[in-house]
Amino acid sequence: MLPVWLNVAIMLTGYLLVMGYLALGLLILHRLRAQSDRVPRPRADRHASPLAPARARRGWPALILRVTGTAVGGYLLLMTVVVGYYRGVAGLDSQFVASALTGCALLVGITLPAFFAASWLVERMRRRRTD
Repeated sequence: MLPVWLNVAIMLTGYLLVMGYLALGLLILHRLRAQSDRVPRPRADRHASPLAPARARRGWPALILRVTGTAVGGYLLLMTVVVGYYRGVAGLDSQFVASALTGCALLVGITLPAFFAASWLVERMRRRRTD
């Protein structure tokens, strides 16, 4: 088992890395929005994110792609943290990690329809407000 100070240092480093990445992402979005405000866009394209590719900005394919990408990315991030911590730091056996992999996959599969429905409702309400 690792000493307490090393566990705290590992968790603090991970936390600072994640927060740094999030801050960098917000900075990039802020700069992109500032640039896009200077150049007028067509009306149909105003609600689209400046980071989204042109083919994936509107309609059902864009919503399905966004929701699926968010779910898969969240699952992969969760599994990276779980496997990294429980195998690397805590040193638990592989049965626990296998259980975490399948349990979290089941959780994502159960919640994905609700997340999709909530995302669809938010997009629909947003379009009603802008029209």
